[in-house]
Amino acid sequence: MGVKGYKIIYEDEWIIVADKPSGMLVIPTPRKEKNTLTHLLNDYLDRKGVLANAYPCHRLDRETSGLVIFAKGKSAQQRMMESFRSRAVKKSYVAFVQGIVRNNSGAIKSPIYNRNKKRKEPALTEYAVRSKKRDYSILEVIPVTGRTNQIRIHMASVGHPIVGESVYAYRKDFKLRFRRTALHAHSLEFQHPVTGARLKLIADLPEDMREFLDSQKQ
Repeated sequence: MGVKGYKIIYEDEWIIVADKPSGMLVIPTPRKEKNTLTHLLNDYLDRKGVLANAYPCHRLDRETSGLVIFAKGKSAQQRMMESFRSRAVKKSYVAFVQGIVRNNSGAIKSPIYNRNKKRKEPALTEYAVRSKKRDYSILEVIPVTGRTNQIRIHMASVGHPIVGESVYAYRKDFKLRFRRTALHAHSLEFQHPVTGARLKLIADLPEDMREFLDSQKQ
């Protein structure tokens, strides 16, 4: 199955918020891939005759779908990235995790190793159970800190890896299968970097996660 296109959820003079499909990179790796969200959005701006470039203000990994904020220009990007650093951006994810999560809400506080800095850094993930199914649970997950792969690492650490996880858990240990990690950046709430307006944006569950839900009803 190929990667389907992105959707623009919000756009104004200063920012673009896009719904990234699973399988698409936000920025190129050293392999210089062309089909990245950054490349595609800059193509889009070029076609519109917009002189500014689109700069990502944060990232999602390749497998994770959902909302990504881009700034039109460096100034707005710096302001937006400062909002992320100061934890002023509220990020909410939908995650399908293996097994039945006992507590209806909780927090995971274990540190995460930063390979670049070669040290452990504090990390905090909050979650609330939205639904308990036969073999899995649907969670709303809020990464209070923004460590790389934080949600995936934390959920695996408490024995409930994300369905489809293959890096931080062994797929063979779990009955449920999914072609990627069932993790979706569902909503973002933040202050606009230029106007100061409060925005809350939502991206619906992607087709593959909806199909998984339907398949589990049978």
